[in-house]
Amino acid sequence: QVQLVESGGRLVQAGGSLSLSCEVSGRTFSTIAMGWFRQAPEKEREFVAAISWSGARTSYADSVKGRFTISRDNAKNTVYLQMNSLKPEDTAVYYCAADSRGHLAVAGNPTYWGRGTQVTVSS
Repeated sequence: QVQLVESGGRLVQAGGSLSLSCEVSGRTFSTIAMGWFRQAPEKEREFVAAISWSGARTSYADSVKGRFTISRDNAKNTVYLQMNSLKPEDTAVYYCAADSRGHLAVAGNPTYWGRGTQVTVSS
């Protein structure tokens, strides 16, 4: 099995920056892709960003393009989400996700999920 653990969520002022981390453990595959989702209270979980195993390809939700950056360090089995120019509407629980089928699969319907980390942006 694959286990994902997020960290880095906290309270931050609007306009500020925050970096999230997700470490993967357990059985892994060379084709595994990683991604981030988020879910605000009373709303559906939404896609944020995804990255291929090699890091060569990335994708982002329109709401975060130009503000968020996804990256990975395979030597550390870790994926990151750098968030800049944060807005109150970015407030949510952020979930790490993974899928062996590629970065498009992890963006749409990932196989593995972390337990989430809370990000709160004050106005």
